[in-house]
Amino acid sequence: MAAPSARHDALEGPQAPVPVLYQDDVLAVVDKPAGLTVHSSKLTGAEPTFLVDRLRAQLGRQIFLAHRLDRATSGCILVAFDRATAGLLGEQLMSREVDKAYLAVCRGWPADAGFTVDHALDGGPGKPQKKPAVTEFERLATLELPMPTGQFPTARYALLRARPLTGRFRQIRRHLKHLSHHLIGDTSHGDGRHNRNFRMLGIHRMLLHASALSFRHPVDGRMLRVEAAASGEFARALALFEPHAGPLAEGVSRPEERSER
Repeated sequence: MAAPSARHDALEGPQAPVPVLYQDDVLAVVDKPAGLTVHSSKLTGAEPTFLVDRLRAQLGRQIFLAHRLDRATSGCILVAFDRATAGLLGEQLMSREVDKAYLAVCRGWPADAGFTVDHALDGGPGKPQKKPAVTEFERLATLELPMPTGQFPTARYALLRARPLTGRFRQIRRHLKHLSHHLIGDTSHGDGRHNRNFRMLGIHRMLLHASALSFRHPVDGRMLRVEAAASGEFARALALFEPHAGPLAEGVSRPEERSER
């Protein structure tokens, strides 16, 4: 059995195919598994394989990343097959024309059903300059587990939809930390007590999933929306919320008070 780690949902075997959600002559949207690094960098260390390498071998094409996801994040990632297309997609991303939606599980119950975090962030290691960073959040469901945490006899969690309007380093994770509603499974910016609670439930991965991507096709101008269903341990985490909120696509549990348990 594999040891619990951020790679717990990664595809088995270095040659396992990456799910392709959409593909045409110039671009594709793929479903990156949690635990797979997108490309080599100074921050990755010694990795056995990267997303771009798998896709190059799997699709037989040159791969140009339009954007990136953290290694521990799963879901939709947009790639181009040539530099010109990558440039056009990059322009859409820079002008905020691309809508990126994520699912996230955090500690505590945010008080508002919808809220925006406008909190400047630096660019990560070696990039101390802070730049504007804005994320919109929507509370989809809440959950209370009989797991003592700190001074509380139970632990409270919320399922959120997040839409980052800017693209800063680990933006969603750091904005949730700023609110003290830490992302579950985040070993860098999260809360270890609540991470342990989910590990006890058999959920070892970081609970952030890029669930949908909407953009304008750079060749013919039509709007595309691509969705990636949650799977593996993330799907197991979502199932915890269903008895409390009904179908997650429809119901929203509305807590009566704010809690940061």
